[in-house]
Amino acid sequence: MSEANKELVRRHFEEIWNQRQLDVCDEIMADSYVEHAWAPFGTTEPGAVVGPKAMRETVQWLLAQFPDITMTIEAIAADGDTVAVRVLSEGTNLGRLNGRGPATGKRMSARQSHWFRIEDGKLAEHWATRDDLTAMLQLGVVKQPGPPKIVAVLQRLAGRRSGK
Repeated sequence: MSEANKELVRRHFEEIWNQRQLDVCDEIMADSYVEHAWAPFGTTEPGAVVGPKAMRETVQWLLAQFPDITMTIEAIAADGDTVAVRVLSEGTNLGRLNGRGPATGKRMSARQSHWFRIEDGKLAEHWATRDDLTAMLQLGVVKQPGPPKIVAVLQRLAGRRSGK
């Protein structure tokens, strides 16, 4: 059973995300699906959704932002009806980021972990932990923190006093 459950998750990433075969959503997603993953900068989790429809919408939403996105499985493990997977997500931001800001034209590469619950041979529930901070730093949406302004001012003053 664990191998069959891992195969469902592999198909999720390989066929739906990487090959863009959105019809596979109908084959492997339960109609009664619970989505716990929030969109970056989101304020709520989607909750109970129609699985195939919600997945197609999610893929289309992300492809509009990252047309070349790929999801590479780095590790996968299963225990009973639960499958955990570590994924490397990579893509170039060529569309409005989260529907808010303009495209950055920059590439991102960040890791994620996804947990799925399998029910009756279909994906029925999903949780995700994504490294959105790394992605946002690479895209230039979030600026790398630097020293407080007072430190920079003091360093410049110290340089002037020492003749540098």
